[in-house]
Amino acid sequence: MTNSPSRRPRRARLRRRIALATLAALLGAGSPALAGTADGGHVRGRAPAPPPQGLSGAPRPRAFDVGPARDALERLLPRHAGQFTLVPDPAAGADRFTVSGPAGAITVRGSTGATLLTGVGWYLQHVAGADIGWPGESIGMLPARLPAVPAPVTRSALVPHRYALNDTDDGYSGAYRTFEQHQRQIDLLALHGINEVFVQAGAEYPYYRALQGFGYSAAELREWIPGPGHQSWWLLQNLSGFGGPVSERLVRERAELGGRIAEQLRGLGMTPVLPGYFGTVPPGFAARNAGAKTVAQGDWAGFERPDWLDPSSPVFGKLAAAYYAEQRAVFGDSAMYRMSPLHEGGTAGTVDVKAAARAVQSALHAAHPGAMWAVLGWQDSPKAELLAGVDTSKLLILDGLSDRYNQLDRETRWGGAPYAMGTIYNFGGHTTIGANTSVWIDRFGSWRAKSNSALKGIAYLPEATGTNPAAFDLFTDLAWEPGPIDQRKWFADFAGRRYGRPDKEAAAAWEELRAGPYSTSSGLWSESQDSLFTARPSLTAVGAAYWSPTSMRYPADGVRRALDHLLKVDPKLRGSSAYRFDLVDTARQALANHSRVLLPKIKAAYEAADLTRFRALTAEWADGERQLDAVTGSDPNFLLGDWLSAARSWGADEAEQDRYEYDARAILSVWGRRSTSEGGFLHDYANREWSGLIGELYAPRWAAYFAALEESLVRRAAPREIDWHDFEEEWARRTTRHPSGPNGPSGDPYALAAKIAAALKSSEGAAR
Repeated sequence: MTNSPSRRPRRARLRRRIALATLAALLGAGSPALAGTADGGHVRGRAPAPPPQGLSGAPRPRAFDVGPARDALERLLPRHAGQFTLVPDPAAGADRFTVSGPAGAITVRGSTGATLLTGVGWYLQHVAGADIGWPGESIGMLPARLPAVPAPVTRSALVPHRYALNDTDDGYSGAYRTFEQHQRQIDLLALHGINEVFVQAGAEYPYYRALQGFGYSAAELREWIPGPGHQSWWLLQNLSGFGGPVSERLVRERAELGGRIAEQLRGLGMTPVLPGYFGTVPPGFAARNAGAKTVAQGDWAGFERPDWLDPSSPVFGKLAAAYYAEQRAVFGDSAMYRMSPLHEGGTAGTVDVKAAARAVQSALHAAHPGAMWAVLGWQDSPKAELLAGVDTSKLLILDGLSDRYNQLDRETRWGGAPYAMGTIYNFGGHTTIGANTSVWIDRFGSWRAKSNSALKGIAYLPEATGTNPAAFDLFTDLAWEPGPIDQRKWFADFAGRRYGRPDKEAAAAWEELRAGPYSTSSGLWSESQDSLFTARPSLTAVGAAYWSPTSMRYPADGVRRALDHLLKVDPKLRGSSAYRFDLVDTARQALANHSRVLLPKIKAAYEAADLTRFRALTAEWADGERQLDAVTGSDPNFLLGDWLSAARSWGADEAEQDRYEYDARAILSVWGRRSTSEGGFLHDYANREWSGLIGELYAPRWAAYFAALEESLVRRAAPREIDWHDFEEEWARRTTRHPSGPNGPSGDPYALAAKIAAALKSSEGAAR
């Protein structure tokens, strides 16, 4: 079966116009009774058509519309999409694709639109030798006529759940992104075999609508809801209000965005995982609602947490029903909902957790019969009491610690409840590279092979996405490769396709990276160390984020050698965005690692009162920061300007634009209030080496510190103290502009990376 190219775009545009018109009407009316957007192939409020009958009278699988998959393919491969024929094959069983065909005429059969794209991704990776990474791609190296598939290949997913996106992804990857950016993310997730995706944009809308029926004004709720950059932690019941107030228009537009994202996922046969309701309420809820019982949740990292409405109280069922009705009106129905009660120190008080969990699941099933409850496995959650109160066949634990600690027995820990092996190899959006990839490979295979295994999926859970293409590729491959992955071979193959064809220097570079940052071990950390250039100044600094590794997790010289090899890659392969990103990222990492060599030397010079050496070393430090700012400024993935301009684009006037820019700047620096930044140790939690952020915050911060130390050496007195929170808060309140958009990057990435390599060699030579 084929699809007419001339009719597909017209049908897709018509579907989008209908969906948007319906959504706009719903947002205007705000009434669940008007819900009529597409859901599961039919219109809610209208009985679905009976399934087609086979000769035996048994229902036949209904063929799905491949239009959304075709649209995605045309976005991903605009020059080559016409060489693919996409064939819906729902009878093949869940999560299965077959790739076949001669040169220039590739056929992909798949059980859903997403698995069709996964088949295309498999073809690009294993046959065409090209990469569409996150970020960076080499499709410009594809031949005009795509190569043949030597023999038909069929792959089936090894696990039914392939979940993506941490609760924090919206905050740390960009809460102010456009629909087109989310659409690109969905395309990439489908290309890599993901079938369940968390949708957070617009999650405030059902709270905002439902709680107006429980004694709160719209204005009160807009004060309670945080700015978009901090809403991830509001949904986790950690905080409220910060970065706001939000406007009515923002709430409605974010709801529209979230509805479009959910519909995009459904169109590909993927599950939009929506936030469920487990009891978060504004202050004073019990006083305004007779019979309600709330429990104060205490402090989270310096923030007062929102109250928890006891799910066993009768008011909870009414509020949950109103919440799900408002959510359905805009986002439609789903088969999976995310909830993590008592996250990171939440207080149960006198509430019976078992009964509360049963009530939360009952409310979910009253609104969405049989829906799956996805809960994060983190610290001591989910607790045994929670698991005892629910039907665990309708629960999926997203294990955020699978690759972090040793001697884990998830079946014993969670009583046989189904879980997905997860990874959080990135915290806060740090730009550091690396992951415990050998741990992934070993544990996925061995945990699946256990006789009583409850492993039912993978969970791609970095706190921010779009920073580590090799890790994304390898982790998602786990669910589709029928045999154990050979880590060394995998990285060699990755090097071959990453820049469009095999190259010995590229292979040598990625072997260095494989053996170093991508072969770190479990036991304490799942993330590599961050940079001292981004740390709050101190001669004894061991990391930028308080919760990050305090020392190197691999030998630093391997990354520098990888940079040398990348600089020798065939010039014909240097034109891709994949090569540019990897070159910039590796140069950035090599220089960041050098900060851990340089700072102890500065400390020694200061303690020896060697002013000449101190000045020379701090000048070297400042030059390193200048080079870091310049090299990151040459690639669009490292620009502060895009982050800030995105936030401002959501404001209707200057005051609102300034408010959202503060929300976006604060998450990168002070994170929250002084109590949060200092007492909760969250300052610089989301540090990242971005052009503009380095030049405007990190470098001046170190310059001020070194100036104070130099002054103390000259005067032979104790250095003056600097209020770093005031320093960082002043930066977060700025509205300075930075390069952004297509014309934002500047400079030659190759020349800038080569300059860094030369400087590092010179420094090493001087040290000898």
